[in-house]
Amino acid sequence: MVTSRSKANYSFNPIDPELLKDPYPIYQYLREDDPLHWSDLGIWVLTRYEDCRSVLVDKNFGQGDFVKNIQLFYGPDFDVLSHSSYAWLSRAFVMQDPPDHTRLRGLIASALSLKRIRMMEPRIRILAKRLLEAYRTGDNDNFIFEFAYKFPTLVMCDMLGMNEDEYSSDVLLSLNQAIAESFIVFETRALSAQELFKADEQMTYLMKFFGDLFESRRRNPRDDLTTALVHAQDGEHGALTSEELATSVIGLFGAGFETTAHMIGNGIFCLGEHPDQQKILIDSPDIACDAVEEILRYESSLQATYRTALVDREIDGQRIKQGERVLTIVAAANRDRDVFTNPEDFDIAPRSEKSLTFGGGIHFCIGAALARLEGKVFLEELVVNYPKFTVDVDSARLRNAFLFRGYEYLRVDLC
Repeated sequence: MVTSRSKANYSFNPIDPELLKDPYPIYQYLREDDPLHWSDLGIWVLTRYEDCRSVLVDKNFGQGDFVKNIQLFYGPDFDVLSHSSYAWLSRAFVMQDPPDHTRLRGLIASALSLKRIRMMEPRIRILAKRLLEAYRTGDNDNFIFEFAYKFPTLVMCDMLGMNEDEYSSDVLLSLNQAIAESFIVFETRALSAQELFKADEQMTYLMKFFGDLFESRRRNPRDDLTTALVHAQDGEHGALTSEELATSVIGLFGAGFETTAHMIGNGIFCLGEHPDQQKILIDSPDIACDAVEEILRYESSLQATYRTALVDREIDGQRIKQGERVLTIVAAANRDRDVFTNPEDFDIAPRSEKSLTFGGGIHFCIGAALARLEGKVFLEELVVNYPKFTVDVDSARLRNAFLFRGYEYLRVDLC
């Protein structure tokens, strides 16, 4: 906890044990006393809602020089692109600026349309029912591993049109593990040699797995999203290459795994910790959409997102120089009392204010609609079919990670 004695010397650090355990007192201090914080890491840290929002929607804040951004943590001699995990990250459209970002995002969005997502709801509901029942009757008591991780990955596999041979239990396990161990490159720190070796190894596996899948659909097209992605193209540049396809779909899988999985885990923990809200949802399953929005606000699975000043900018009188990195802590912005009423309360009643969990501007999360739908379906199926469910909040264990906040162990009893 940041005390008055330590405030003068405080510097934001994403591996601070106090931050990882409970970041919200630190966020409150920064938001109220040091909202434009300069960290010893060489980055600006923003925590107020309006400051974060203004950066996220401003086209003059983008991704900038990827290599230099990563070298902030390792030093100028670190060979960033020699590592397959960072090389992948450099190609992902979330790390691109226009015009490359515009083309890649547009082609993915054309295949991952809102209409297609809405048509998936009955199928997503079936998958949720089956997986909840499998958890209830299974031997493993870790809800995170047995449901929260599996559900969004299974939905994405199904959405891509993969058959059961292509997403067997062993394949799902391998994909989940590969994404967890490779997406560590998103963390705002230098990785250990062992972490980076494993991230590279797993990213090589993912690129081959999805590269093979897309080549299979080129040879034998089907009526599915994978085939639609293979043939998605614009009039000027044509279809995505196999590498671009694999890169983009790994990003979609990772977004589902890291953000949607932890949204589900964080959500059921919050309900267990607030039995009054759990009862409200059980009595009124039709407000599941509002409950999802409150989960996204109150305990954001994505804590923060980076931008780079593409030109000199000014925020509340503070000059941000071209090339400087800005970390917008959306989880802090989501509890800004200047915007939200009773922001420290978990309350699933509808709020008029919108969270910043999915970002903003041209980098607004492309999977937001799917994540919201998965969260809604999960909560509805949970409270309708298992209204007496209980959550062991005392034995829950948080992941030791800053950027993607969630649990690694959570026991849930589906009575």
